[in-house]
This record gives sequence, structure tokens and C-alpha cells, in this order.
Amino acid sequence: MPLYKTINVGSSIKLHVWRIEESESELAKSVELTPYCQKRMNGMKSEMHRRGFLSIRHLLAEEGYEDADLFYDEFGKPHLKDGKKISITHSNNFTGIIVSDELEVGIDIEKQRDKILRIAHKFTPIEEDRTIANSVALIRKLTIVWGSKESLYKIYAEPGLSFLRHIDIKDFSMADGKTSGEILYKGKTSHYDISFLEFEGFTLVHAVGS
Repeated sequence: MPLYKTINVGSSIKLHVWRIEESESELAKSVELTPYCQKRMNGMKSEMHRRGFLSIRHLLAEEGYEDADLFYDEFGKPHLKDGKKISITHSNNFTGIIVSDELEVGIDIEKQRDKILRIAHKFTPIEEDRTIANSVALIRKLTIVWGSKESLYKIYAEPGLSFLRHIDIKDFSMADGKTSGEILYKGKTSHYDISFLEFEGFTLVHAVGS
């Protein structure tokens, strides 16, 4: 059973990561999907997406939930029927969830890729990172920034929110494993604590409302 990692973020917040190694049929054996989610999965052309979809249901089971306990609002944000907070991520052969009793949470897993150098100007004022001469180090840092903004975006889940204009991530040291961020949108400011770690060429970021 490839439960890859479990992190106790706080006394009432837990994070799980799954490494997808099983076939689609193996993952489906112990999963019962609602008609809505079965229809969603049937519409996925990519086998990896379907396997990721199913593996997330195994992660839900780690917290005592089944597919029927999960629903999505009109903006595509996931919720749990018991009122606890949840965020979900999928990247290549890794999926992850974070579940919180009360505080808002967001999670993102990203593969570290050269592509981020080409799109960085779309989501961050990259000038502040031009002192990083090593391109590998820059890719790593930009991936953390992207993952941080993605995590906050998932928490806020409101159309019109811009990564570049409305979400700010405070500068950080790679060794710290944490930073902070804020969303400034429609006259409101909200603050978040952010943690990150790297494994097998991937970056995991999770954010918690403060």
C-alpha cells in the first residue's frame, strides 16, 4: 500500500501523500464512487488522472472518509460533509490531501521543471530572484512560490483572484522549510502560514489560515 507520507501539521491538521504504483483496476477494487464521481472519472481520458482520482479516495479512507463524504461547490472547491476543511492535489504519480478540523487549508504538489522559468513572470516579480545564479536552485525556489500561491488560491477559491496581483509570498530561505503569504483582494487581507518540502524531484507545499 503506497501511502508515501503522513505529516501531522498540527493537533487538528493532518496531511497524507500517496505514491501511485497500482493499476487502475487495483485502485478501484475497494472504492465505491457516487454516481456523480463515477461520471466524472469516466470522462477522464488519461489513465493517470483516473488512477489519481481513485488514489485520493484511498487517502480519504486514511481519515475515515469515503467518496460520498466529499462534495464540490460551484467554484470547484472540495468540502467534507461533516464540516472539516480539506484540500486535494495531484501531480504525475503523487496525490495528496490535507484535512483540518477548523482552520482553512490548501495543498499543492508540483514537479520541478524547467518550464517554470518561462512562466515565472506571470505569477511572481522574478526580479527579486535574479541573484540566484544556479538555474536548478531558481527552479526549486520558483516551484515553492508557485505551489504556495496555488495552495492559497485553493483556499480562497474565488473567480478573478490573480496569482501575480493578489497573492504575495514572503521571501524565504530554502533551508527554513516555511514562509508566509497573504491574499489582498477586494479590500480584504488574509494571512497564511506556509510549509514546504522536496522529494524525488517534486515540491510539496501546504498552507494554513492564521
